This record gives sequence, structure tokens and C-alpha cells, in this order.
Amino acid sequence: MFALYLDEDSLARVLVKSLRAQGIDVVTAAEAGKLGASDDEQLVYAASQKRALCTANVHDFARLHDQWMEQGRHHAGILLVRQRMPLTVRLHALLRLLAAQSSETMGDRLEFLRNWVD
Repeated sequence: MFALYLDEDSLARVLVKSLRAQGIDVVTAAEAGKLGASDDEQLVYAASQKRALCTANVHDFARLHDQWMEQGRHHAGILLVRQRMPLTVRLHALLRLLAAQSSETMGDRLEFLRNWVD
């Protein structure tokens, strides 16, 4: 299992509460004082905290992941989720992914949450 950082594009209080109820280590952009920070700043913060970043900003973070890999920079993982994915589906997919991966296996990975839906 690994720790999560939810940026402002993926924030949902019900999701955060549900993840924490399952014992998941979650920090939100609001809690970290990062609301309004650039995408790169969000990823820098998540990487510095060794947290996989979960975001609904699919296009920009897929591009940012590619840039970081080309530059030899490292992050703790990026989880991309479509905003229209229902919260219950999102929660179950996140729990499946969290159970299957570790912080070591998530490093520098880009994962689409839809691939973890039952």
C-alpha cells in the first residue's frame, strides 16, 4: 500500500472520508495549503512527501509525467481519474489499486484508475 495526495481536481469529501475510514493515508491539496498551485508544484509536493498524486486533470498530468520522465525526474506515482467516474466506483478502484501496489512499485508510474474498475 502507498500514501495518496489528492489535488484540487480530484477532491471529494466523501471520497477522502471513505479512504481514511479504510485506513488509507490521504492528504488533500487543501490540507497541504496547495490550492491554486501549478500542476508542476502539485507534483513536486507529492513527490517530496512520497505520495502518489491522484487527479482528474488527466491531460495535463499525463503530459507532465512524460516531461518528468524525459528530464530524469522522479515521482511517487500519478493516478488519473475521469471526473465523471462515480465516487463509489472511484473508491473501489482506488482500494483495488492500493491493495495491489506498494510505494516501490508505484514510483514513476502513470495509472489510469479506469483500469482498476471491477
